[in-house]
Amino acid sequence: MGYILRTAFKSGKFRFGFCTISIILLFVIFYPIFSNTDPMAMTGAMFERPNLIRYLRGELNRVEEVEEVELTEAQQAQAEMLARWGIASDRSRERDVVQLLRILGTDNFGRDIVAQLAAATRTSLLIGVLAGSIATMIGLTMGLISGYMGGMVDNILSSIINVVIVIPNFVILILISISIGTRGFVTTGFIIGITAWPWTARSVRAQVTSLRNRDHVNLSKLSGHSMPRIIFRDILPYIASYVMMAFILQMVAGILAEASLSMLGLGPHNVASLGLMMSWSMTFNALPNGAWWAFLPVVLTIALITYSLNMMNSGLDQIFNPQLRS
Repeated sequence: MGYILRTAFKSGKFRFGFCTISIILLFVIFYPIFSNTDPMAMTGAMFERPNLIRYLRGELNRVEEVEEVELTEAQQAQAEMLARWGIASDRSRERDVVQLLRILGTDNFGRDIVAQLAAATRTSLLIGVLAGSIATMIGLTMGLISGYMGGMVDNILSSIINVVIVIPNFVILILISISIGTRGFVTTGFIIGITAWPWTARSVRAQVTSLRNRDHVNLSKLSGHSMPRIIFRDILPYIASYVMMAFILQMVAGILAEASLSMLGLGPHNVASLGLMMSWSMTFNALPNGAWWAFLPVVLTIALITYSLNMMNSGLDQIFNPQLRS
């Protein structure tokens, strides 16, 4: 794995995608540290316009009388920090800390968009990782066994894979999601993962089929090594780069699947997610009301995450695909 990563960083596409997704992860990790705003708490009016432009123009500091604003303990600490850094003046810092932290405005319930975006991005990434891991593990296991064993086992497993591929994936997702009452992000990721593995299984099977008759594999068979040892020591290292690329693609598919399910109201209920934010903006007519800040940051975040992951996958393919490398 270390060799794969060292080799992958030779690709400019992989470096670009890695840096982009790293910036997103830093935002997700560190924003809650500097702002303890509850993403589900009402902090303003319905569809309150973003304060970022007003702050850059200095309008938030031109206040003759400071309103008495009751701050939480976390907000008081943030107000003092903003005053120390010169971002908010001592005279108006109570007003500034409340307004500055809503730089992207509020949604239909008066909840802070930035706080929601941080929490929703974290949830969607966790769902993508969980769904990608489950789908990759199932597909890898099925593909390894089918490709190595051959014969009747290969025929049975290949038939199962082909049957599952024929059934529309999104229809299965909808039916399973409807049948489950309360859905958290773990449940959603699990549902997506167990329905997204067939293409990975078919691709891994093709790779293993071409490797099982190589000289080093035949030598291991003649040496009396067990099947698990041959698979993990003599076959899996040769397809490790492909497995990593499959995981990235499954992660992207998981994030998009969650967004699609949440748009239909079938995603996680107890946490904010990118798809759920899109569903809220659509349900409460953000676009007709001109509240672009309720959905545009979400759309850009989804696009940026999927683009950066696809760039990483393209960089890996560029490095490890002999045809592209030549």
